Amino acid sequence: MKFVIRFSVVLLVISSFNVTHAQISRTTTKVGTTVAQFLKIGAGARSVAMGGSAAAMDGDVYSIYWNPGSLARMKTPGEASFNHTQWLADIDYNYVASGLTIDGVGTLGLSVTSLQMPEEIVRTEINPEGDGRRWNYSAFAMGLSFARSLTDRFSIGFTAKYIREGIWNMSASGFAFDIGTIYTTTFNGLKIGASISNFGTKMRLDGQDISFNNFPNGEQGQGPQNVQSIYKTEAYDIPLQFRIGLAMDVLNMDVIRATASVDATHPNDNVEYVNSGVELAYDEMFFARVGYNSLFKDNSEQGLTWGVGLYFQITNLNGIKVDYAFADQGRLNDVQYVSVSVTY
Repeated sequence: MKFVIRFSVVLLVISSFNVTHAQISRTTTKVGTTVAQFLKIGAGARSVAMGGSAAAMDGDVYSIYWNPGSLARMKTPGEASFNHTQWLADIDYNYVASGLTIDGVGTLGLSVTSLQMPEEIVRTEINPEGDGRRWNYSAFAMGLSFARSLTDRFSIGFTAKYIREGIWNMSASGFAFDIGTIYTTTFNGLKIGASISNFGTKMRLDGQDISFNNFPNGEQGQGPQNVQSIYKTEAYDIPLQFRIGLAMDVLNMDVIRATASVDATHPNDNVEYVNSGVELAYDEMFFARVGYNSLFKDNSEQGLTWGVGLYFQITNLNGIKVDYAFADQGRLNDVQYVSVSVTY
């Protein structure tokens, strides 16, 4: 068992070192060089309200997104949740997650991410007001997770997911893996979490819009005519992210709890940044949260976040959680998140 724990920690450290070493000489942010950007949109109103500082937070099914190792630490044996967000430019973003703990095995998880934008008319030079056709963009990801507590202090988890993006008649797909660990120290219950998200294949657009007929030069009857051809499209990386975080209860009285968390994130298409947040709970029923997203990231439109939550406990295991989050997007429209969860 100790060997497994040490191996998992070493694997994460080596992976993070490789990512850092590969980018240590970076002089540009590399923004816009990766595909499947929807994978970077945070999931779960609770975590978003805390500024996205959730690598070392546990207790709910949205650990699948932030750190699959924390999935083994759900407060109830099972939980299912739905998160809806009206993202920028009237884009609908939805995230569905479910987790179930099986005694003696571990915790299984399923997550589905969906992003859909409104249809737009096709404009050309000849028809700037539209040529009668319409196009749209959509994205989809499905993940299967497994997490297990190897000791009473150390947990590890994995997620394998399928990713697909589509724009008009073109689409791209790929596969990725997430791995995460979380460790509870003896210092006031301080938790240390680390995760690597979206380690996987490159994605390349393919479809009928890159097909065309090629007519080689030459007189009629000389050489092949009407040769079906395709344009060559490049393959691009998906947004790999390494997170390491700390979380600790800074106040824990009879009915009042205050938990502070901080994350450092290293992406493959931008500079490093820090997220932080605080959650204040009363009787584990009423929650108030505040955070700040993307500290130390230049020219970021993200910033202050806040939110509230309510947990209706029906029985010892069954209950309903409703969470709300508000995220300031600077000069862009503010974004609001709503999550509804059922525990069982």
